[in-house]
Amino acid sequence: MSAVHAAPPRWRRGEGLRALLWLSPWIAGVSIFFVYPLLSTVYFSFHRYDMYTLEFIGLDNYRYLLKDARVGTSARNTLWLVLIMVPATVLFSLVLAQLVIRLKAGVGLLRTIFYLPSLVPMTAGTITFVFLLNPGTGPVNQVLAWFGAQGPDWFGDPAWSKPSLTMLSLWGCGQLMVIFMAALLDVPKHLYEAAAIDGAGPWRQFRSVTLPMIAPVLMFALVTNVIYALQYFSQAMVASRVASGETDSAGSSFSPGYPDESLLTLPQWLFHVGFRDYTMGYACVLALLLFGTSMIFTLILLRQFRRAEEVS
Repeated sequence: MSAVHAAPPRWRRGEGLRALLWLSPWIAGVSIFFVYPLLSTVYFSFHRYDMYTLEFIGLDNYRYLLKDARVGTSARNTLWLVLIMVPATVLFSLVLAQLVIRLKAGVGLLRTIFYLPSLVPMTAGTITFVFLLNPGTGPVNQVLAWFGAQGPDWFGDPAWSKPSLTMLSLWGCGQLMVIFMAALLDVPKHLYEAAAIDGAGPWRQFRSVTLPMIAPVLMFALVTNVIYALQYFSQAMVASRVASGETDSAGSSFSPGYPDESLLTLPQWLFHVGFRDYTMGYACVLALLLFGTSMIFTLILLRQFRRAEEVS
């Protein structure tokens, strides 16, 4: 009997080969576009690499990471976006979705109005938003002045620059709103009817019926938006350049993060180190830091989601 179990049947080997054959496109894609770049990044992180010469320097890039003041600044700014901008965007999108599906009239118009900003190209939308919030000529501060309030220097004041980016994120949350609308409309009506019979009010129904039913969609929104915030680059870079009035042309001394490095995110600093200073080895260290941080946040969210499911 042991001899029979020692060698797997031929049909099992055939099944395994067929499975590998069907999985081969996925295996090739992951190997080429994920495993190989990740291993290359680890390899180059131990070298001084300027796109032309390659010199092994051991852990020097990692030691410099601990001394780089801008890493701490950019990490704090990125963490602010994760902890403030992501929850605000997800909550605002959920509130809008609830509002739209509960209205009796004008649902199509409101859905279109809330969704349209998400179709605006990222760069064009950011430039428009900076001009709208311009302290001197922007209509937002002019409207505030009509009511006797003095508007701040939105993208020129370090205290207001990140909240201004958060407002930009809220303005363009139409896609997430539509996803939440689909999840909310998919909740069975009889659950709300049963909860109402038991005496549950609107808040109790939302907490006991709506949240558990849309929990997978909510987790998807949180994970994807956290990863998006950790990779936040274009809006912060464009807003900094437009608000500062400077360009990043050849020979210029433009430094990302205006004003006072308050909009300097980790991806921006990675880009600056790699493609402006041409210190690719150190840029690979920053890329690994960003990758590890994304993995940690994702695992924490997934673990909390499992705990919430077990409690419920």
